[in-house]
Amino acid sequence: MLLDGKVWAAVDKDSGERVCILPNMANRHGLIAGATGTGKTVTLKVLAESFSAMGVPVFLSDVKGDLAAMIKAGEDTEDMRKRIERFGLEGTGFGFRAYPVEFWDLDGKRGLPLRTTISEMGPTLLSRILDITPLQTDILSIVFKIADDEQLLLLDSKDLRSMLQFVGENAKEYSAEYGNMTKQSLNAILRGVVALESAGGDHFFGEPAIDIHDFFRTDSDGRGVINILDARDTIRNPKIYSTFMLYMLSELFEQLPEVGDAAKPKMVFFFDEAHLLFDGAPKVLLEKIEQVVKLIRSKGVGIYFITQNPADVPDGVLSQLGNKVQHALRAYTPAEAKKIRAAAQSFRANPAFDTEAVLAELGTGEALVSFLDAEGKPEVVRRTNILPPESRFGSLDDAERVQAIRGSALFSKYDEAIDRDSAYEFLKRHAEMTEAELQQAKEEMEAAKQAEKEAKAKEKAEEKAKRQKASVIKGVGRTTVGTLGREAGSAIGKKVLGNSFGKRVGGNIGAALGRGLMDTIFGR
Repeated sequence: MLLDGKVWAAVDKDSGERVCILPNMANRHGLIAGATGTGKTVTLKVLAESFSAMGVPVFLSDVKGDLAAMIKAGEDTEDMRKRIERFGLEGTGFGFRAYPVEFWDLDGKRGLPLRTTISEMGPTLLSRILDITPLQTDILSIVFKIADDEQLLLLDSKDLRSMLQFVGENAKEYSAEYGNMTKQSLNAILRGVVALESAGGDHFFGEPAIDIHDFFRTDSDGRGVINILDARDTIRNPKIYSTFMLYMLSELFEQLPEVGDAAKPKMVFFFDEAHLLFDGAPKVLLEKIEQVVKLIRSKGVGIYFITQNPADVPDGVLSQLGNKVQHALRAYTPAEAKKIRAAAQSFRANPAFDTEAVLAELGTGEALVSFLDAEGKPEVVRRTNILPPESRFGSLDDAERVQAIRGSALFSKYDEAIDRDSAYEFLKRHAEMTEAELQQAKEEMEAAKQAEKEAKAKEKAEEKAKRQKASVIKGVGRTTVGTLGREAGSAIGKKVLGNSFGKRVGGNIGAALGRGLMDTIFGR
């Protein structure tokens, strides 16, 4: 809870002193660790409520569904009465109250859809979701560059799928300018995209993309809105969950201005199941995470990692976490005992007790706590009891959740997806246009062949008609000229020979000469 402007989180079991986080040290990040069932969720709720009461917006992920009830006031039960008395909460301002909550969901089922675009996520983070090799990541970066150069928008997964197919079909031409891209690698990336879509991971790629400034809201009482990402389904795909959370951190880092040492954070970001962020992450990604954690505090953002064991967090990141709440760890094996020893050694020792021994003995709701003092140095570790939350324990029923989602001021902005004209639509039109052009060329070729065939047929018909006409003329001519020749020859033969024999011979000779003349003129 908030007390005297400080985040009162716990009570020292030995001295009864209040253990608080100073507002100006809250952006120095923190860690909430402990085995399952030791009280991490309660600690998260207490801190989140306190930051909200301070006017600081909060972003957190709900991986079990037991944080949504923060929108409801806590219940005055006998158990809570005992806690209030045990912690001395009477007269401190502690009360059962609801907190302003905004629900989000990558699938859009239990909250406002939390989307981003393919371009905004970028090839580095996307390659982790697609589970591709470093070489394939380089090729994916080239595909992004080609899309940028060709002014093609990559908004959703079908845009990326179409772009990969297009580059694959034109790999020879693009490889000459951008570097070699084998079809095998492009196909491997494409398979990763299809697998992502099949797993339902395409839901959070699209528009309207989240505007991170919508996380920085307060209610009418000046309390920071607690943005809860329902991750019960997303957590089943750890790489999608962890990569999207890292994307959110990266967006905060890149878009927020420098604020220096502020009196209180601009936002506090709780990263539950933090080990998923680091498991199997390549070196380049680990370096990016460490850089973001180191530098984002100057943007006024505090990051609190929640995990089972501090060893889940790389040393480079762990060293940046100044405010620590360590719940119980269990040691059933030598390896687990070693982790307890390492966790104990990360605290500034308290001469009043053996940190390692106490760490294994802590009960539910107890924790070893060390926050930063006014000079930014870690306080000695204390054995504490964590305060109870003011909001309700447990889950939220569906009807209450739906009512809260539909009543949100952001509902109309994010509820309906928008499918703008982008790479998929452009390349589809390009393919259809190319197909139409090919069809047109084919039709023109067939028309030309048909025209040529018809022209030849016409020429042949004309030649035939010409020959037929010549044949008729020739026949008539031979007959006519032959007859004239016969008559002239008969007259000459009769005159010369003076008898019918001469007439007959002269007629035959004249007819033959006439037919020969026509054959010479028209040809045989």
